[in-house]
Amino acid sequence: MRTFVSAVATLLAVLLAAVAVPAIWLERTIVQEEGFVGLAAPLGTNAEFQQRLAAAAVGTIDTSAVPGIVSELVKPVLADAATSLTSLPGYPAAWEETLRKSHRLSFAVSGPDAGTPSTLTLDVAPLVSLATGEVSRAIGIPLAPPTETLISVGQPQQKELTERLATFAPVAYLLAIGSAVALLLALVAARRKWTVLAAAGVGALLLAGLWAVGTGAGSAMALGTDTGNDLGNLFRDEFVPAAAASFQSWAGVTAVVGGVLLLAGVVAGVSSRRRAQPNR
Repeated sequence: MRTFVSAVATLLAVLLAAVAVPAIWLERTIVQEEGFVGLAAPLGTNAEFQQRLAAAAVGTIDTSAVPGIVSELVKPVLADAATSLTSLPGYPAAWEETLRKSHRLSFAVSGPDAGTPSTLTLDVAPLVSLATGEVSRAIGIPLAPPTETLISVGQPQQKELTERLATFAPVAYLLAIGSAVALLLALVAARRKWTVLAAAGVGALLLAGLWAVGTGAGSAMALGTDTGNDLGNLFRDEFVPAAAASFQSWAGVTAVVGGVLLLAGVVAGVSSRRRAQPNR
């Protein structure tokens, strides 16, 4: 009976971990604002994406305060601002704030009465404000920076997915606790504790392999999903590989832990058998 309980508990620990680890990664890396910003911030190094984003941001600048007599002079200034925006000293901070504002919009509950977009959206107001300041200095006329400038980079079903992640991801920690309790129960119930360590190690190695395969398949599926516009597709093409690489590192750590548990189990098993042999 103890062997049966130990085997079932070990299997349960592995199954719970199979869901808990990816869910915790999602919660920490995608759902939490700091994790998302840390993951997406390097997208600022993609010249094509950032140049298109800068052009889109500058294109929303409100020049209604410019007198008609000098309005034609503003056009080359705007074009220059779109070209030079990414090289400004304040650009990294503006890009990070853009990510923060966009993350809050992405994980806010949408709906007819919610006051938030129903699609994945970038709020590029920090970039527009940066560009507005440069244009104002260039033409000598103060222009009012916006508090919100929204650019859609996804579709409604993708926004719905982020809302579900925000709802269910915190459950991951309960699953992780359940996995740890099940493994502890397996160790307590086992007649040969080394078998539990070895089985858990094999399970962890299998999970790491399955996650690696699943990450590749999931990335291919995500990259094949149209966001609805070119800017969104550029963001997707950069963000998905970054997310996949981040989770692969978690799978790598799981593989290392699995190898350590398997080795510990084998060593403990060999030692146990040697102690059980009669002295000759």
